[in-house]
Amino acid sequence: MTRSDSLYALPVDLPIPEDDGACDHLPGLRLPAIPLPSTAGRRADLSALPGRTVIYLYPHTGRPDRDALPGWNEIPGARGCTPQTCAFRDHHAELRELGAGVFGISTQDTEYQREAVERLHLPFELLSDERFEWIDALMLPTFELAGTRFVKRITLVARDGAIEKVFYPVFPPDRNAEEVAAWLRDHP
Repeated sequence: MTRSDSLYALPVDLPIPEDDGACDHLPGLRLPAIPLPSTAGRRADLSALPGRTVIYLYPHTGRPDRDALPGWNEIPGARGCTPQTCAFRDHHAELRELGAGVFGISTQDTEYQREAVERLHLPFELLSDERFEWIDALMLPTFELAGTRFVKRITLVARDGAIEKVFYPVFPPDRNAEEVAAWLRDHP
């Protein structure tokens, strides 16, 4: 089976998410010291990383052999995980030159994420918060569809384990890496 739409392109009529204030509490908070399983076969503790780290949280990476859940495109901010991930891949060298490491976090299991890392040729690790421990520790916003809970799309810039900048809501997701790079250039 193949998808009935393009996994790599955003539909033109996506609803735009609005800032509901759900991330207003984040600037200045320390990242939780909760090591997460990584697609590199290790556990990564983002709170212990020195320097700057870009952490983009996304609801669910789609696959080319499966259609999205019914109603997915109607949820503001849900669609676009693959285009966002590809943009971070494409801007990875620039973000590294600007002094930032990059990690993606979703609640998908590590095996599912490994397929995405390989298919998309990602030069960075994806981390799994399948039990929502890290997400809930920061009180990050989530949503539900078809009885499944997902994290909303958020990008954090941390310095020495503390949140320095929050991008929320993120729209359009395929421009997020570019926005992060611009912010890092303006805030050396």
